[in-house]
Amino acid sequence: MTTIAARDPVGIDRIPVAPGLSMFDPMFIGINEFGEHVTLDVVYRNLLIAGEPGGGKSGLVNIAAGTAALADNTRLVCFDAKYVELGPYIDIADEFIGDDIDKAISVLRRLLTVAHNRYLWILSQRRRKVSRDDNLSVILTIIDELAMFSTVLGTKAQQEEFESLLRGLVSLGRACGMPVIAATQRTSWDIIPASLRDLFGYRCAFRCTTNGSSDVILGQGWADLGYSATDIDPANRGAAWLLAEGGIPRRIKAAYLTDEQIYNIADYAAWLRCPSGITVPAPSTATSWEMAA
Repeated sequence: MTTIAARDPVGIDRIPVAPGLSMFDPMFIGINEFGEHVTLDVVYRNLLIAGEPGGGKSGLVNIAAGTAALADNTRLVCFDAKYVELGPYIDIADEFIGDDIDKAISVLRRLLTVAHNRYLWILSQRRRKVSRDDNLSVILTIIDELAMFSTVLGTKAQQEEFESLLRGLVSLGRACGMPVIAATQRTSWDIIPASLRDLFGYRCAFRCTTNGSSDVILGQGWADLGYSATDIDPANRGAAWLLAEGGIPRRIKAAYLTDEQIYNIADYAAWLRCPSGITVPAPSTATSWEMAA
């Protein structure tokens, strides 16, 4: 990341300024097999990330979280039952949900309320989706390890309610500036049913152990056509099949951030959002974004 520097009026100190990122710009995620940059238009698409442990999912999740943290007019809502993947952004996220299924359900309900309010506003403007010029904040929801909330935490009824609310958010969020990025290492139909998977315009399959698991992510039949995440070398972390524009999976290598780089980005993002260096992030509240429309 390049930081632009400038001198103060006296010409003594060098002052870092914001990188000027926007979630409406294509988000860099890595390179393809020809070494070309791969970018995604995240605002109008949801992204599903899955694959076996150690395949490189967390790298892509942190690229997305770091980009959103540095982007102008962008709010983060983070679900992370094990805390450590998205934990660096806990101080700048509007909501951070750990292993609390009740809070997870409550936050999803509130996000759906925001989406409803935004669509009423879009209707009043005689349009069908938000644009950069509307100056509405992008609310990016990132869920690390989806299976914890849909199959492990809470009761069966709570898990089903979480899944139903998430399906609603994924369905509604993309046109009103509220995209969802979800990741899981359990690639099975009970975790990623087709009714949920097909709502994700972008799907990224890191290494899987079976063709069936690969198809759970990319879609039924791709493995038979030669697009299977089983052929990814286990030692080649970050390699994946990406289904995006064009409708045909393509090989990519997701970018990687070290722990030090992740925390540096999170600290810098916190500084940008509290530029005086004196104030501390206020506790997140419903009112901070429930009326975002």
